[in-house]
Amino acid sequence: MSTADDLEPLSKTRKKQQMDALQALGEELAELPVDGLKRIDIPEHLRDALQAAQRITAHGAKRRQLQYVGKLMRDIDPEPIRAALANLRGESAVEVARMHRLERLRTRLMEDEKTLSEIADAFPGADLQHLRALRRSALKEQEGQKPPRSYRAIFQELKALEAGKSAAAGESGDDNDSD
Repeated sequence: MSTADDLEPLSKTRKKQQMDALQALGEELAELPVDGLKRIDIPEHLRDALQAAQRITAHGAKRRQLQYVGKLMRDIDPEPIRAALANLRGESAVEVARMHRLERLRTRLMEDEKTLSEIADAFPGADLQHLRALRRSALKEQEGQKPPRSYRAIFQELKALEAGKSAAAGESGDDNDSD
């Protein structure tokens, strides 16, 4: 019976729902900042249409441009785009786990400076003096009940270190494939 369902054409209502969903996805893409849009793998003509939609301020013209984006989206598999958007928003389980791991590492660093040796082992290129200075500054901020600028900077440093390590691992993996 499922094969008969697969052969039936989509109803007009279902087609409209799919088109509306694609247009909504296009609108979500158009709301991304330029660097976020660059991180998503989409065809160049769609990227151009999205950038045009971002520049348009007139309500009617923007609506028409977004409808055009929705039309372009019909020829593209939307699932990789949805996955990339979820990753950018930090909704993917892998991304959430990575953020939690970095937060735990930052917390351990704040509690004990000996965690720096663990960071040095995990990230050979880490600037330990900079991390140590950020840690001291963050502790002073906590004591003085000031905004946690250094605390956040530690997280950004750890995030950059991990991104550099994963990029290096990806490059070395690519090198092994080509040999």
